[in-house]
Amino acid sequence: MNIDSLTPLFASAVAAAIPLLLAALGELVTERSGVLNLGVEGMMLMGGVTAFIVVASGGGLVLATLAACCAGMVAALMFAFVTLTLQASQVAAGLALAILGSGVSAFLGRGYVGNPAKVSFSELPIPLLSKLPIVGPALFSMNALGYLAVILTAATTWFLYRTKSGLILRSVGESPVVAQSLGLQVIRIRYLATLFGGLMAGLAGCYYAVAQFKMWQEGLTSGNGWIALALVVFASWRPVRLMLGALLFGGVTAFGLYLQAVGVQVSAFALASLPYIATVVVLAVISRDQRALRRNAPTSLGQSFFGM
Repeated sequence: MNIDSLTPLFASAVAAAIPLLLAALGELVTERSGVLNLGVEGMMLMGGVTAFIVVASGGGLVLATLAACCAGMVAALMFAFVTLTLQASQVAAGLALAILGSGVSAFLGRGYVGNPAKVSFSELPIPLLSKLPIVGPALFSMNALGYLAVILTAATTWFLYRTKSGLILRSVGESPVVAQSLGLQVIRIRYLATLFGGLMAGLAGCYYAVAQFKMWQEGLTSGNGWIALALVVFASWRPVRLMLGALLFGGVTAFGLYLQAVGVQVSAFALASLPYIATVVVLAVISRDQRALRRNAPTSLGQSFFGM
């Protein structure tokens, strides 16, 4: 493998990592507040089909992006109402949201299957930096959503660890009872965190529909919402580690595509399963250290809170 083959491989890895990073970043913030939303896949699909319908109807990329974010937030709002207001099981509601999002997106997008996007995000190379070997085309020739993902990762890190609001959010995730005794509005904070998670999942779906694949098909996200959930655990609920984890999983996906491109005689289905096999292996390894998981995970994650 020479340097010329590494350049497109790394670029493909970064491209595959961007939507994973966006969706996982939103889920990380949601889980930091103590809410476990397993419906990331459904919210991504809702955002993706909404963005594609907007561009297919003559809307621009900005409108499509905003519409995708709103679709993800609406789905997250339904989940929040069921789990935070009605106190239903977060696991059951999340699974229901994943199934609902998959079905609704397939229904709404049935007339657009196979159609190319009328407009799509294009690469925005940074002068000089984009000419660097290997990393230039990958890191400095991304589209607008790629650069936005990097900015949002930095902003989320700053928010969680450098602001009072971030400290409040983490406090709610650790002990909602203590947080409420200090006068914090636990349910409201969890609503906001859940809505942010929906926004980011919708943005990730938009990336798949009008930036990466530039078309619509049923199940466009191919189960990557579940990988995004695993990434949060893999990253120990830390944004910077989340970026590195997204690059790792993106690299596994890109490596499978690379093997197909060079003509390796391996089943295409086996290569397509590589990211999911990697997810299972990583989770199995991480799960061996239960103390580390309990130490890093928000204490009240997935637990209902009957606030006043």
